[in-house]
Amino acid sequence: MATAQKKLIGILGGIGSGKSSVAGEFAKLGCRVIDADKIAHQFLAEKEVIEQLVKAFGKNIVDENGKIMRKKLAEIVFADKVKNARINSIIHPLVDDRCRELIAEYNEIDQVKAIVLDVPLLAEVGWAERCDVLVFVECDEEIRYRRALQRGMNNLESIKKRENLQISLDNKSDISHYIVHNNSEMSAVAEQVKRVFSIILNTNQV
Repeated sequence: MATAQKKLIGILGGIGSGKSSVAGEFAKLGCRVIDADKIAHQFLAEKEVIEQLVKAFGKNIVDENGKIMRKKLAEIVFADKVKNARINSIIHPLVDDRCRELIAEYNEIDQVKAIVLDVPLLAEVGWAERCDVLVFVECDEEIRYRRALQRGMNNLESIKKRENLQISLDNKSDISHYIVHNNSEMSAVAEQVKRVFSIILNTNQV
């Protein structure tokens, strides 16, 4: 007999806000996290996907071994709305299908308390509407940009170009049910996530 559907929790926030860190705190509480970035990176290593991307964006996105240079690809697709839409048309259907598969898989595991979607473009690709609960990760712009640069993004201009292709943070905050503040220590974040998750688990209303 199939188990009851787990609550689907979507994480929203700006670049460098710490969405994956918040998702990780949910994982510690018994959730399974679906990391869309990780899934996308796996597809970027597949021959058929590489061929499609080279056809769309040119041979200069692969190295001498024929592997996708993710940083080079990002420079191209995040600087142009048309090219961004093109890569989304190639990658997102694959990621979407895999996310659905994992949701179905995790729904069959009794020990899983809820399923968390760590999807960078959650609202932009329509996943927000599928979630039972949306959690927005609030973080000061200065801290977000510093984290993003430390994580390997080239410069502030490239970060802002990416943000210009996304739904505004105000809109993401407005559609969220809960807010987790991530300007301080992870211990403070962990406490907020525990509190939010307790509410989510103990009510049918969000």
